[in-house]
Amino acid sequence: NTPKWLWRGWSEHYGEEACRAIAAAHQHEAALDLSVKDGAPAWATRLGGRVLPTGSVRLENAGAVPRLDGFDAGAWWVQDAAAALPAKLLGEVRGKHVIDLCAAPGGKTAQLAVAGARVTAIDRSPERLVRLQANLKRLGLEAETIAADAASWRPSQPADAVLLDAPCSATGTIRRHPDIPHLKSPRDVSDAAKTQGVLLDAALSMVKPGGMLVYTVCSLQPEEGEAQIEAVLTKGAPVRRRAVAAAEIGGLKELVSPAGDLRTLPCHIPELGGLDGFYAGRLERL
Repeated sequence: NTPKWLWRGWSEHYGEEACRAIAAAHQHEAALDLSVKDGAPAWATRLGGRVLPTGSVRLENAGAVPRLDGFDAGAWWVQDAAAALPAKLLGEVRGKHVIDLCAAPGGKTAQLAVAGARVTAIDRSPERLVRLQANLKRLGLEAETIAADAASWRPSQPADAVLLDAPCSATGTIRRHPDIPHLKSPRDVSDAAKTQGVLLDAALSMVKPGGMLVYTVCSLQPEEGEAQIEAVLTKGAPVRRRAVAAAEIGGLKELVSPAGDLRTLPCHIPELGGLDGFYAGRLERL
């Protein structure tokens, strides 16, 4: 079920055994994960789900999302458990100004707003930004929203933190979108990597000294993840890597790469239903 170019790349980067586990995980439908504003255990009980070690509520056979208890009240939003981790890597953000780049549909914006940050959400698509605004309205949350290209937009002054969820090949979401392996090609990955490099440089310029940047993609391709952070460090940008601790992500040490970055795979925590494939690197601006 895996095109040769993907199999070759995953085998080289993760090893043959992990590659086979990823391909096997793609044969199973992903569960529905929720990020809850507060009281995750109580909502898990009400909805017949369970709380994952990372704090997300996972539901099996949930049915139509708008009909679930708590939807109209804005108590939660749909967000894969892996997708909920990068925003947590910014640490305590209450009262801080955080820029969320490529923000739509707004799951990470909502996380930051719930955590008490002053959020500026940037997305180049006005249509997608309307969806983000609608989601925030349902949740009763507020954020400044700006339709702009993150590659050229700049804030009036550097922010305390920046979260860049860069556009990518989305190979980490194949469980949810099984057409991706047949629609994407190596050219799509290389094109995305070029755009990601531009966006990452732009994001670094938006962070004040001592501030934090988290770069993330829902891709399994190292060119879009690990290689982007390594390129920034190699060229001598005024940053240093801040390694991720297992305690920040529910104690799941298998989600921390040897370099200290976040790397989730579809075959991780199989006993709980797996995760989407995500990468996140954290940099401190010097």
